[in-house]
Amino acid sequence: MKKGDVIAGYRIVSEPTNANGGKCIWAFAEKSGGQFFIKQFLEPKRPRDNAHETPSLRIRRQVAHEFEERHRTIMTRLRPDARGGGNLVLATDFFHEGSTYYKVTERIDTSSLEKPQALEPRQKMVLLKTLGTSLRQLHDIDVVHGDLKPLNVLVQKRNDAAFHTAKLIDFDDSYVSRNPPAPDDISGDSVYGAPEWRRYVQHDDRIGAEHLTCAVDMFALGLMTHLYLTGELPYCDSRFGSPADAVNAGDKLQLSTRLSDAMLGLLRAMTAASASRRPRISTFLKALSDPKVCALQHRRPGTRAPKSETPAAGAGAASTSASRTSRVRANLKSATAERTGSGEAGSEASTASALEPPPASPAAAEFVTGDAPVTDPARPARPSRVRINLGDRSHGRRPS
Repeated sequence: MKKGDVIAGYRIVSEPTNANGGKCIWAFAEKSGGQFFIKQFLEPKRPRDNAHETPSLRIRRQVAHEFEERHRTIMTRLRPDARGGGNLVLATDFFHEGSTYYKVTERIDTSSLEKPQALEPRQKMVLLKTLGTSLRQLHDIDVVHGDLKPLNVLVQKRNDAAFHTAKLIDFDDSYVSRNPPAPDDISGDSVYGAPEWRRYVQHDDRIGAEHLTCAVDMFALGLMTHLYLTGELPYCDSRFGSPADAVNAGDKLQLSTRLSDAMLGLLRAMTAASASRRPRISTFLKALSDPKVCALQHRRPGTRAPKSETPAAGAGAASTSASRTSRVRANLKSATAERTGSGEAGSEASTASALEPPPASPAAAEFVTGDAPVTDPARPARPSRVRINLGDRSHGRRPS
């Protein structure tokens, strides 16, 4: 495909490129006065109808047949005129010329908002609801998008509109739930892939085609929601290549504690290791009923996750923190015994918790693991009624 070529009536008007195209190259085209986006698939290749039949040819013919059937099935199910489908950018043509397959969509403005996290809570809510509504169009007809990621979502706002909306694009990797392509043929992005999808492409014998359902999209949507609200993906250890790899290894994704309690609960469920525990898209949309759900907050000291469940700040810092906590608890116990004549464990533990030293790193304290409890920030912390005499600590004090 070259600029100036005419393919099935489409005249190529830009230089073809592979930028973000995966196994495709794409360009802009014109036909009958219309503007289009045309994609050329680099594989599979369609064997000639009159080619001499061989075992290898039969395999290639079967692969091409399945490729055609999958694309035509998705096009049949996803109609551009379907109710609520205004934010789906769907294919208008799919054909082959010679041995090469092509797909065509209407050309649209591909500019996208770079920092959705900078929007106000109500703007974020509307953005996420339009994305969720688009995804519901697919899930209602049992179709998995299969490659849900920011690159395939255009965040835009018309000049006369009050809110940004999300347009969902690129359905080339979509498939009917429980009927995905073979592990060697399926596509997607490992960063946003679900745990079961990662195991499927890695040929895990315990994961079959029947395990790849619309829950695959829900995991990706959970990651994207965290990104759109905070500007970052959930934290996972750098030794893992993707969030799903961390989940499959038994690690818990750590969510930003700036998120509201309701959003934290929703995202914990959406990024669960088990597909059956993830909510449906209707639950996601129902949760977005109040802009406060999308608001970020600064939690008071003592409302973060337990230190053992936040990213490590280093062995030295952990040792120092533990030592400081022990000294505080020892003094606390002594002070409590003097005042009450007893050393009740409940009183000691409660007050020691309120005196937990601040985290070694602000960045470390910002994340909460998937199952970590979060105190309701609307409920003020109860002031300590225990007066503690820590003695004169001026000796050995480091200069400020």
